[in-house]
Amino acid sequence: MGYPMAGHLAGRGGHEVTVYNRTAKKAQNWVEKHGGRHAPTPKAAAEGQDVVLACVGNDDDLRQVTIGPEGAFAGMQPGSLFIDHTTASANVARELHALALTNSISFVDAPVSGGQAGAEAGALTVMCGGDQPDYERAEPVITAYAKMCSLLGPAGAGQLAKMVNQICIAGLVQGLAEGLAFAKKAGLDTRAVVEVISKGAAQSWQMENRHETMVAGQFDFGFAVDWMRKDLGICLAEARRNGARLPVTALVDQFYGDVQKRGGGRWDTSSLLSRLDD
Repeated sequence: MGYPMAGHLAGRGGHEVTVYNRTAKKAQNWVEKHGGRHAPTPKAAAEGQDVVLACVGNDDDLRQVTIGPEGAFAGMQPGSLFIDHTTASANVARELHALALTNSISFVDAPVSGGQAGAEAGALTVMCGGDQPDYERAEPVITAYAKMCSLLGPAGAGQLAKMVNQICIAGLVQGLAEGLAFAKKAGLDTRAVVEVISKGAAQSWQMENRHETMVAGQFDFGFAVDWMRKDLGICLAEARRNGARLPVTALVDQFYGDVQKRGGGRWDTSSLLSRLDD
């Protein structure tokens, strides 16, 4: 995700970009394609920069690249801005927001939706949490790779909104998988059925963009099941904290566990259909 997003910052955004990746070769490849420079540590990448952005895997990864003597915060100057595009917990967003403030750094949690395709097209949706003045500084930067960007509340609100996004997707993909499985068992032409129902209330991005590959059993692409389970785990943990009831989300999380057991941890999330094809 970060690779094409940084590319849009350098291209469409016109920014001078320094990149860091824990796999140094990826950073080198990016520089060969887009220019700029790469740095050996997060601290080195952040030194002298007005804005620093991160997109990593989880809470621990985020702490690893921000905190400590070689973390980004150690290299950032007072008054600079950190934008975090990781899908992580609301707790770590609040933690890092508070730590940033003690260093006179601004922090915006800004998880994204739209997947690899959205990142490559520069058409991501970005859900932000933080202070209004900091968001107003972040938004012009984010628009280099986003079609929608909005501030949804204080620190952590972006992460909470991303949880809502993943909760909605989980139930929707399971419903689409069951519908397609039912259509096949009923002897219907699935493409013809989808062509009709996609023009009505059943329409969704998942239906429009995934039904053909789902029916063909093609899942080796897109947003990985392993990452979706990570995200749903965050959702369920937050629900235990705030008292929300998520019975469908919990069930779909178990279904994705079944997909992992089938060797599909890196399959696209639409692979829920594979459970129903036996």
